[in-house]
Order: sequence, then C-alpha cells, then structure tokens
Amino acid sequence: MKTQRQRLLVVDDEPKIRQLLEKYLSQEGYIVETVEDGTAMDRYLANHEVDLVILDLMLPGEDGLSIGRRLNHQNNLPIIILSARGEELDRIVGLEMGADDYLVKPFNPRELLARIRSVLRRYAQENQPAASTTGHILTFGPFSLDVEKHQLSRDHQNIPLTTGEFTLLRVFLE
Repeated sequence: MKTQRQRLLVVDDEPKIRQLLEKYLSQEGYIVETVEDGTAMDRYLANHEVDLVILDLMLPGEDGLSIGRRLNHQNNLPIIILSARGEELDRIVGLEMGADDYLVKPFNPRELLARIRSVLRRYAQENQPAASTTGHILTFGPFSLDVEKHQLSRDHQNIPLTTGEFTLLRVFLE
C-alpha cells in the first residue's frame, strides 16, 4: 500500500538551516518547502496545504510566537518550534501558545525527524473517526466538544483550546 508523501513547511531565516532540513527530510521521504519569514509563509499557505510546520521563533518581521498563535488559531496545523531560545520560559511559552513540540538549536537532525514522526502520528490518530462519537460531537454536562471542528463550547459559547488541550480533552471523553 503506497501512502501519500507528507508535506512539511520550514519557516526559518537561516539559509543553512533551511538547506540542511530540506535535504535531510527530503531524503527521509517528505516533501519539504522552505520560507524565510511569516510573510512568505502566508503566501505559501494561501495556495498549498501542509501537514506540519517547523517554525523558528526569531524571525525578521513577525516573530515566531505570533506566527504560531495565528497558525494554531486559523489552521490547526501541527507545529514544531526549532529555536536557539532554549530557556525554560521560552519552551513553556512556545508550548502554551499551541506548539506540539519544541527543539533547541543546535539540534540533531535525527532527533527532529523522530519528533516530526511522533507529532504526525498523534495527528493521524486524532483525525481518525472515533467509534464512540455520534455526529462527532461529545457532550458532557453543559459542554460540547465538536471533534471535526476542534471546538469546545458551553451553552453555545466557544471556548478557545490549544491543540494539546483539545487532544487531552478528547482522549478523556472517548
């Protein structure tokens, strides 16, 4: 059985990092596109779908945290942050804004590959239809979780969730 190759988008302002990741991840079977900033990313995403974004935090123009929040809110794409900012607070903020993983530069490309596979595996499992859902809406108390739209609501008022919060809530409910 042949599966469709997954498309990764690397958003990093360092040409050497973009070239390294494009070469290495392409050899591992992924379709890899690279852009240098948020503006180029927006242009690319307007016309193409991707399965995962690898995002640097320190970018010219719009910073990576802002881009990540936007991606999480608008596209619900899996995000791995790849950044030289390795302080504990940076990692916490990155994960809280909705990133699925965080890797500090310098990094081992094999570790990044393992993290990519792990995140994509989780997303594939998350997007499989659940046997216990009817109409893809799970109800508990005054809350409703729309599995297809990734939305939580209480009395028809949407409650924002990060990707991680959504995944945990869905696991608990199923």
